[in-house]
Amino acid sequence: MSARWSERAGSLAVLGALLGLWALVTAQGWVSRVFLPEPAAALASLREGLVEGDLARHSLATLGRMALGWGLASLLGVALGALIGRSATARAWLQPSLEFIRPLPASALIPLAVAVFGLSPGMVLSVVALGAMWPVLLGTIHGVSALHPRLPEVGAALQLSRTRFLWTIALPHALPDILAGMRLALTVSLIVSVVGEMVASQAGLGQAVLMAARSFQSAELFAGVMLLGTIGLLSNALLAWAERRLLRWQAPH
Repeated sequence: MSARWSERAGSLAVLGALLGLWALVTAQGWVSRVFLPEPAAALASLREGLVEGDLARHSLATLGRMALGWGLASLLGVALGALIGRSATARAWLQPSLEFIRPLPASALIPLAVAVFGLSPGMVLSVVALGAMWPVLLGTIHGVSALHPRLPEVGAALQLSRTRFLWTIALPHALPDILAGMRLALTVSLIVSVVGEMVASQAGLGQAVLMAARSFQSAELFAGVMLLGTIGLLSNALLAWAERRLLRWQAPH
């Protein structure tokens, strides 16, 4: 417990140092306030935008898009990954193609999605789901294919069907890899949601940040950036808490 509190105190100290450096830079005029506002101005803009402005509405739009895209990516990634992971033939045939597509940034798919769906909410959602699917898919394939060789023998001895074996034995043992992929996919879904909102002019924090940058409203720009960072931090912390709860059986006794 003391180690955990010391880590938290250290992280707060680093955050305080960064805020102090930010305040020093703006107070000394080393960077024009047109591009870098004072921390107090950014916080005031954040508070005003949430209470009186449209930041709350934009935040809900981005959160909804991120959560829906991440949910679709997780479902598709786990389903396809389980099927590929349990078939050596499928892995041999598909692995080269998966490794070819995996490094492609999700934002590179936006022009193709625009050609198919147009500048619509469906375009952004499709890119978010497809871009966030890869960490879950590859994590599931790795977890399912790395099962102990004795486990399929156990399933055969229990006369489990293929579907029953995947659901009761393979997927629970692959859960650490699946959850690690889902945490990474959550970050990807937030990033791609913001980029898609900027490109397609859809309501959300991406559009709000872009409009603030174009009009040189630095306080509003940094307010949006801080809000995006907070969303990423809290969503990752929530998923990390769920991961600890789901993987309690792995904790050493």
